[in-house]
Amino acid sequence: MAFKRSSVRSRSAPPLILGDISIHYFVYVLKSLSSNRSYVGHSKDLTNRVEEHNNGKSKSTRSHRPWHLIYSEQFNTRSEAVRREIYFKSISGRKELKAKKIL
Repeated sequence: MAFKRSSVRSRSAPPLILGDISIHYFVYVLKSLSSNRSYVGHSKDLTNRVEEHNNGKSKSTRSHRPWHLIYSEQFNTRSEAVRREIYFKSISGRKELKAKKIL
C-alpha cells in the first residue's frame, strides 16, 4: 500500500493579533548563577521558557541551574528570532554581546 504525501506544508505563522495584543517571539540570553555559563535561545513565551530552564525541563541547561535572564530582544516572526539566535551563537554575535557588556 502506497502512502500519499500531504500537500499541506508547515510554515511559520504570522504574528497572531488579538485585539491590540500581538504574539511575538523572543531571543534571550541566560546566565548560570552556579557555573557562570551563558545560554542563548528563542521562545514565544519568555517567562515560561526561563521557568522551564530553571525547573530542569531542558536537558542542555539542567546541570547549570539556576539561570538568570540577562538580555532579550523581541521579534514579529519566528524566522527573525531564529536568525538572531544563530547570530548570537556565532563568534561575531558573542563579540557583540561582550562589547555591549551583556556577557
